[in-house]
Amino acid sequence: MIRTTDLSIGYVRNAKQMVVQSDLHLQISRAEMLAVIGPNGCGKSTLLRTLGGLQPPLKGSVLVGGKELEKLNMQDKAALFALVLTESVQIPYCTVRQLVSMGRYPHTGRFGRLNREDHLKVEEALERVHLRALAQRLLTELSDGERQRALVAKALAQDTPLILLDEPTSHLDLSNKVELMVLLRELARDTGKTILLSTHELELALRLSDRIWLMKPQAGGIEEGTPSELIAQQSLQRVFKNDLFGFEPETGRVQIFQKRKP
Repeated sequence: MIRTTDLSIGYVRNAKQMVVQSDLHLQISRAEMLAVIGPNGCGKSTLLRTLGGLQPPLKGSVLVGGKELEKLNMQDKAALFALVLTESVQIPYCTVRQLVSMGRYPHTGRFGRLNREDHLKVEEALERVHLRALAQRLLTELSDGERQRALVAKALAQDTPLILLDEPTSHLDLSNKVELMVLLRELARDTGKTILLSTHELELALRLSDRIWLMKPQAGGIEEGTPSELIAQQSLQRVFKNDLFGFEPETGRVQIFQKRKP
């Protein structure tokens, strides 16, 4: 679904390129859930925004569905992937069903009218995220967890093979974090969609993801592997090195030390 070649990501400040990560050769396949993890400032959101076409790469290329991302128009992008960003959605007087229906607009033509198939896709998406009972509720009346599930439902209604999510569990309590991550895993397995998300939830990512992109600080690149491979190679310990905690060698669970390691 996604392939990058010699990709450098970052931003331009005062006509000078600020490189966050460089020479990235990445690949993600269909029907898998892949989590991007790493310390603050390593470039997780920058990578997601670059792969989603929200900011251009500094160098290299991104292929989505075998097509060069920078050559795709908005309609082509909307057919290939859906984006769920960290920004809070504030739309006055908008119901859950109306928000989810917006995911169908790339399929509705110039007049934006939903047909029977569009309405069915919306209802299926609401059912999948367990929001059918709240479909007529205003977004402003939802909890953070419910609002985030509504955004996932909108992405589902868009009916793309790929969904990109930037920190989808941000600002959620533990129960909602777990529920949303389990939902995303089920979507990848039950619907055949590819789910790519950035997250700070290390233990949930290790427990639920098929593969991991482990981003290293200071433009150190990305290490790719299954959770078990990265745990066995002690990659997490090296990237998140700290004398107050470590990772259990078999499970990857965070282990807090009673006192600082000498």
